[in-house]
Amino acid sequence: MLCVLSLLTACSAPSDGPAGVLRWGGDAEGGAPFVEADPSNPALVRGFDVEIATMMAEGMGRRPQFVQVSWASIEQSVARGDFDVGMSGLEDRAELRERLAVSLPYFEFREVLAVRPADTTRFRTLADLARRRVATLGSTQAYALLLDAQRAHGVIPVSYDDDVHPYEDLVAGRVDAVLLDHVIAERALRRTAGFVVLATPITTGHYVAVFAPQRRALRDSADAVLRARIIDGSLEAVFRRWGVWDEAQARYQQRLIAQFRAMGGDGTTAVLPDMASPTVTSPTAASPRVNTPGAYLPALLRAAVITLGISVAAMMLAMSLGAFIAAGRVYGGPLARAALTVYVEVVRGTPVLLQLFVLYYGLSSVVRLPALFAAILGLGLNYAAYESEIYRAALQAIPRAQLEAARTLGLTEWQILRLVRGPQAVRLALAPMTNDFVALLKDSSLVSVITVVELTKQTAIYATNVGSWVIPGLLCGVIYLLMSLPLSHLARRLESRWSV
Repeated sequence: MLCVLSLLTACSAPSDGPAGVLRWGGDAEGGAPFVEADPSNPALVRGFDVEIATMMAEGMGRRPQFVQVSWASIEQSVARGDFDVGMSGLEDRAELRERLAVSLPYFEFREVLAVRPADTTRFRTLADLARRRVATLGSTQAYALLLDAQRAHGVIPVSYDDDVHPYEDLVAGRVDAVLLDHVIAERALRRTAGFVVLATPITTGHYVAVFAPQRRALRDSADAVLRARIIDGSLEAVFRRWGVWDEAQARYQQRLIAQFRAMGGDGTTAVLPDMASPTVTSPTAASPRVNTPGAYLPALLRAAVITLGISVAAMMLAMSLGAFIAAGRVYGGPLARAALTVYVEVVRGTPVLLQLFVLYYGLSSVVRLPALFAAILGLGLNYAAYESEIYRAALQAIPRAQLEAARTLGLTEWQILRLVRGPQAVRLALAPMTNDFVALLKDSSLVSVITVVELTKQTAIYATNVGSWVIPGLLCGVIYLLMSLPLSHLARRLESRWSV
């Protein structure tokens, strides 16, 4: 118990990470030009957010360190303290400023409509799309605009989790328009033909970096670096390298510079260790693009090891806890049986994804579990409920006559469990246990929402790089099969050996 308390205390202690390091979180699945795995070396990331994070770190005299996190979880993870700053095309929103410390807006984007070529004269505004299906990403400024348009004009918002399928569905005729940032729309246009991006924007927005609310001093240092890099033209050079610099962006930066100078001096009021021109070491957009499977295979295999490790550890926890729960429900008193039944029903009745969120983010004010530990604990606690039902059913399947005969021979209940009931129950439970492990192996892909980069997440990053799921999906499927088939073969051999 003391060990557990010590572990929880250590996990709940706030951490600023390694000295001299600026940890920044982003999602490489989002892809270029924001953040993507470098095609020439998938172990690295590149993109304009990567270069801006590098500028911030060097301006503060630190070394940048990238932390992969699902885009939808960046805001929660930075508030939790998983890293110092979150980036990756995050949009400046009022509710974001209420919850987090937000940097100065370093990029102005335009919310633009994409429509099929035949509709360019019909659909120019949101009002033109009354009772039409308009796609966008959830939790974005565009989605908020569509909700307003739904109330005002009867537009039907359709929310997606990625920025690939909205445009594919537009071309296929499943939606009538797509509303997203012009950076995303232009990237999609290079990948998918068959639609047009309208030139007149619906509105504008800004990309920002976010910090935990108590880290405003760090945010101020980052703002000072950004101001300096805007004034000396370094940020413009970054945006030019990534093909997102245009006249509108130039006008926006001129407005920013005028505001900085109106603040006094050159606007770089913070004292920085080194305000010389930054050394951006990240690969640029001109890096050779290598899309052969061999380039990505090492990263996929490393992710497969993580998947297997999480699955094995979680299954061991599930089996141990499941056996305890099953024994309690078979041999325990009424109160113990009732409590354990409630646990099983609650866990089985709620999604494992929700349980991971609650465990990792919901309890972070009480105990800050490391991501890998939270992943194993979450999956283990969830599957323990299912395992316990398998073990309970197996124990109760042993004929009562055998138990009575054992008691007549003078065996204690523990001896009956160990010598008569338990061995037969294990044989009965073996097949469903194997099925559960294979299911857990696949469910482990859910832990990417709490910053763990496992096989499916690494495959998604790979697919974003190459713009297709065919080869990455096939490779991922083969690796999953290579991990699950030996286990199924072993289980069949054990079942055959133990069969009566």
